[in-house]
Amino acid sequence: MSTSGTEEFERLVGLLDYPMFVVTTKADGDASGCLVGFASQTSIHPPRFLVGLSRRNHTFGVAARATHLAVHVLSDRHVELARLFGGETGDRVDKFSRCDWHTGPADMPILDDAVGWFVGKTLERTDSTTW
Repeated sequence: MSTSGTEEFERLVGLLDYPMFVVTTKADGDASGCLVGFASQTSIHPPRFLVGLSRRNHTFGVAARATHLAVHVLSDRHVELARLFGGETGDRVDKFSRCDWHTGPADMPILDDAVGWFVGKTLERTDSTTW
């Protein structure tokens, strides 16, 4: 066992079967979306969902101005969609021109190929650097 536990942690996390989430949003006519590394339901009643967005991601800036987010669940068959939203940056690429989507509730961009999705109003923003 390593002294830091990093290898053991990586092996354990590699065993987990997390769903893939893509978040899309729109503010001031600017649509954006990204594959997120952290998302989780936080409450059943009332329903609440937490999404972690990297400050370095183009979507972070758009989401900071948006009132809503659309959360999409992808399956294993959506590898190309996950690569598009996880491997390309909205600073250089119009991701929505490379996939099928439509406008949904609260004017959010909805990915047609997602297994499921919901649109939620942003109730609170927090900075993880303060945790």
